[in-house]
Amino acid sequence: MAKRILITGATGFTGRYLAPKLAEAGYEVHGTIHGASSPPVSGVSRLHSVDLEDAAAINRVVSNVSPHKVAHLAAISFVDHADVGEMYRSNILGTRNLLQALANLQFLPEAVLVASSANIYGNATEGTLDESVPPAPVNDYAVTKVAAELVAGLYRKRLPVIIARPFNYTGRGQSERFLVAKIIAHSRRREPEIELGNLAVARDFSDVRGVVDAYCRLLDCPAAIGETFNICSGRATALRELVALVEQISGHRLKIRTNRRLVRTDEVATLCGSPRGLEQVIGPLLMPPLEETLRWMLES
Repeated sequence: MAKRILITGATGFTGRYLAPKLAEAGYEVHGTIHGASSPPVSGVSRLHSVDLEDAAAINRVVSNVSPHKVAHLAAISFVDHADVGEMYRSNILGTRNLLQALANLQFLPEAVLVASSANIYGNATEGTLDESVPPAPVNDYAVTKVAAELVAGLYRKRLPVIIARPFNYTGRGQSERFLVAKIIAHSRRREPEIELGNLAVARDFSDVRGVVDAYCRLLDCPAAIGETFNICSGRATALRELVALVEQISGHRLKIRTNRRLVRTDEVATLCGSPRGLEQVIGPLLMPPLEETLRWMLES
């Protein structure tokens, strides 16, 4: 019989790439969704409607599925989400409820991957960030992710937890609320101008396909259990360079208007990660170069 894997947030941007990849690897994929209905997700055998803030409900789902492995992706991931309280409840309490439900199982899972975020590093701007850099969150989203990691730490003796800290990543199907997807959408529609924030910020941009490949390999790697890993390209690209690259590929020039409302006072100036720790455990990271990712998105 195929091993069962549970993906929380299976209908989200990342889940829609992770589910089919795991199904191709032979897993029976179960997913959670917050709500009554959703478009079908390729690779998912069954979707379970559940609110992770409801401890009893998630306990029932986990007990019924009894997963061999778990990928915890469900979270509010938009930094400027309007309801801060909802973000804290979803990202922290939701993580705690899931891990407690898993710890209650008679047969514990073989691996539990918890998706955190490189946002936890805050305003570190010098050099390349590895997993030894202490958290220094500068926004509520990052605080919730630090807290979720601490919650996961409470369960390390009971569960085979793996922490993943992805840096910025993008791909086809990402919401236009996110930077790269917004730029791509404006370019594809041949819009004359775009409103952006601080053009000097630099980010380590990855491809969602490379991120889910790393997730799959971590879930299958016993040496990863109990560890924390950056998932990143190891290269930082400034926003103005990113726009120029999109213009070069698309042949369409965008007039940029700086919107002060999009310049956050707690803006992280530079985020560039080191994938060395990850690659020492799972081998070379299969991360498409940024130009290839942008072409893929523009051609969708």
